[in-house]
Amino acid sequence: MDQNSTEMPGQTVPVWTVFIIFLRLGLTSFGGPVAHLGYFRAEFVTRRGWLSERSYADLVALCQFLPGPASSQVGMALGMSRAGFPGAVAAWAGFTLPSAVLLAILGIGLSGWGGIVPAGLLHGLKIAAVAVVAQAVWGMARTLCSGALRIGIMLSSACLVLLWPTAPVQVSVIAMAAVFGVILFKPLQDRAHDPLPVTIRRSTGALLLLIFFVLLCGLPMLSEVWPNHALALTNAFFRAGALVFGGGHVVLPLLQAAVVPSGWVANDVFLAGYGAAQAVPGPLFTFAAFLGASMSAAPAGWPGACLCLIAIFVPSFLLVFGVLPFWEQLRRSRHMQAALSGINASVVGLLLAAFYSPVWTGAIFRPADFGLALLALIALKFWKLPPWLVVLSSAVAGWLLGGVF
Repeated sequence: MDQNSTEMPGQTVPVWTVFIIFLRLGLTSFGGPVAHLGYFRAEFVTRRGWLSERSYADLVALCQFLPGPASSQVGMALGMSRAGFPGAVAAWAGFTLPSAVLLAILGIGLSGWGGIVPAGLLHGLKIAAVAVVAQAVWGMARTLCSGALRIGIMLSSACLVLLWPTAPVQVSVIAMAAVFGVILFKPLQDRAHDPLPVTIRRSTGALLLLIFFVLLCGLPMLSEVWPNHALALTNAFFRAGALVFGGGHVVLPLLQAAVVPSGWVANDVFLAGYGAAQAVPGPLFTFAAFLGASMSAAPAGWPGACLCLIAIFVPSFLLVFGVLPFWEQLRRSRHMQAALSGINASVVGLLLAAFYSPVWTGAIFRPADFGLALLALIALKFWKLPPWLVVLSSAVAGWLLGGVF
């Protein structure tokens, strides 16, 4: 294996090798998408030399430009750069399966034996989610909402979603933010850059983008014409994966609006699972496996986990490999950069709204809850403790507090 090559001369790495490399990363990559990108850089730029520093930065820029989980999308593209489309699937499977299996087992356990799980333990997981989302809101706001215009878009988006907490309103808010971004922002021309090390024909990219838009528009209509729980789940999770800008935490409001009001998953179970998702390595989108396993109606258990997990990641495959052939032209478009500025500010507003409801309102009921949430936030932000340790500690503390109060 030529570890110093930055080209893609066909299948230079066996698919099985790609899977093993990403499985190791999937078992050890704690800390969220920013940390995942750091692990990838150390593994594939510094250690293996699969691509240059500039090429890696360009690939990260593409995946942050698109909706979906940026770290998983970077992994897909890296896998494809060395082993074609089978390599992309192998990279996704290796990075995703460890956390997906753990969360699916937890979901099955809560749905089958939830009555024997101490209520305080679940409440502690919900309190951990308060700290995690608060940290995400603060960090994303500092990065993506500089200036009065972006702050205004963020707050307006939060207010609209709190007033009308439905999935169509969330999608409309994102679309309006893109329009306002084009009108209000004038980004500078991008710097010179290396071409990306992944080559796909434009005809193939166009076909994948067509499939993406057909599914995005057709699944809602099909689920209306043919009422079916499996189809409704596919539609809801595909839409969530297709419309999430700004990182994994932003999937929270879209999924909550899809599965809680419909009665598919109880709000307490939703928040407990979201808290538990912080304690496992790999992408946060594997929370979909927990929700699929926890469904109140079939498909649930392992079939539900597989269906929801695949549905939420399919848009990432279609978008990454659909846009790659056109990325060099798109990244030079000031209109696209301006629209993305508005979208990024809007998704921080969506996450701010989700922080209030359901995260805060579903977890903070008494002074002790607030104190534990504040302590968890300090541990994450200032003491720099690993998220899995903070989550597990919060669960234990919630259990102990449940016996006191």
